[in-house]
Amino acid sequence: MGLTTAIGSYSRKQLQVSKMAHAISHPARIAILELLQYGDCSCNDIVNSLPLAQSTVSQHLKELQKAELIFGTQLPPRTIYSINKPACIQIQVLLNSFFVS
Repeated sequence: MGLTTAIGSYSRKQLQVSKMAHAISHPARIAILELLQYGDCSCNDIVNSLPLAQSTVSQHLKELQKAELIFGTQLPPRTIYSINKPACIQIQVLLNSFFVS
């Protein structure tokens, strides 16, 4: 068997754990999630709180949104980001069940 395996051969749980693990696999994304635990923030708020460029923060916000760990609400001229608490709880549940079972 080769090093690659078709996605269809993985269980739903394995795919979910992988998606969530990827979303939190970078320290900047963890830092952003920690900031959002204290309240909603704009991209500029995050840039002012972390030693990261605006473009870097934007890219990490996109990854977190793609994984549905955060929401972005358009309030022109900015977007306000908030944590998706049920999704973050789901990470805990998935990881706990993954390592316990």
